Amino acid sequence: METSTNKIQLFENRKIRSAWDENAEKWWFSVVDVIEILTESDNPQVYWRVLKKRLADEGNETVTNCNGLKMLAPDGKMRMTDVADIEQLFRLIQSIPSKKAEPFKLWLAKVGSERIDELIDPELSIDRAIFNYRRLGYSESWINQRIKSIEGRKALTDEWDKAGVKQGQEYAFLTDLMYKTWSDMNTKEYKKHKGLKKENLRDNMTNVELILNMLAEASATELSQKAEPQDLNESVNIAVSGAEVAKDARKSLERRGGEVISSKNAKQLGKRENIYLEFK
Repeated sequence: METSTNKIQLFENRKIRSAWDENAEKWWFSVVDVIEILTESDNPQVYWRVLKKRLADEGNETVTNCNGLKMLAPDGKMRMTDVADIEQLFRLIQSIPSKKAEPFKLWLAKVGSERIDELIDPELSIDRAIFNYRRLGYSESWINQRIKSIEGRKALTDEWDKAGVKQGQEYAFLTDLMYKTWSDMNTKEYKKHKGLKKENLRDNMTNVELILNMLAEASATELSQKAEPQDLNESVNIAVSGAEVAKDARKSLERRGGEVISSKNAKQLGKRENIYLEFK
């Protein structure tokens, strides 16, 4: 299954892990995340195991023949989990008594429709991101930097794809290496510095941090386009070289008294605080 980077979808401010299948042009959703929301179970994994066995005994293979996909687990590692497409989830919902069944069906239909619209007109995905960041209270200057950083990240991952770098662990390895090179902290250390757990690190960066990370990725992209790496090892050298450009800029700013690596996260950055808390 060829997927894009795993994404977090929100249903009534509850997180659902998902991934877009480029070949089949459809979403896959974490089954246990959906079950946790619909049932409010303290142990959705056990609920799903029992339900899956019952449905299998009843011969309901359409629902129980779920695909497995690596997604980010609560412990921060990529782990295999059962996923279902929209059609399977519609069928699964019929087997779960829940007052949230109908609103969840409407949400599923909307998510599917929005993604198809974005494929037809990619600008819609950018417009939607801007709308969501505004809704969360981010400043216009920060939003501009964040959108540019998304575009820059896409350019870099396109280069990684060309070099045969695999999405998932290899993407994460290179990203971690670049953070470590320019900020002197790997992803885990950086998130701990900001008091984060599952939150997106870039969504909690200051303008200066975003700019330096963009410089690292833009430099790595430029170097990759000229060097044309053929594998992960060659991409590692380029990733480090690109990040060193940003490290030099960071050191230069710090020597002049500027603050670069901030401990602030989204809750401490201005007016975002109250709105951000809704999504914890």
